[in-house]
Amino acid sequence: MLTIRLSRTGKRHKPQYRIVLQEKGRDPWSPAQEILGTYNPHTSPSTIKLEEERITYWLSMGAQPSN
Repeated sequence: MLTIRLSRTGKRHKPQYRIVLQEKGRDPWSPAQEILGTYNPHTSPSTIKLEEERITYWLSMGAQPSN
């Protein structure tokens, strides 16, 4: 089953995240099938960039978002 989740990138103590599409059982740091956006919690305000069309496509194809 495919899942949409966060994958951590960035330096130590300065995490940034990618919103990725992966198989549910895979390690979050393994290669993603597709990168769907980014999230940076260290900017003021926090920056979120999403590819909304691709996210809605994958959700319609049965992908499940993680908690």
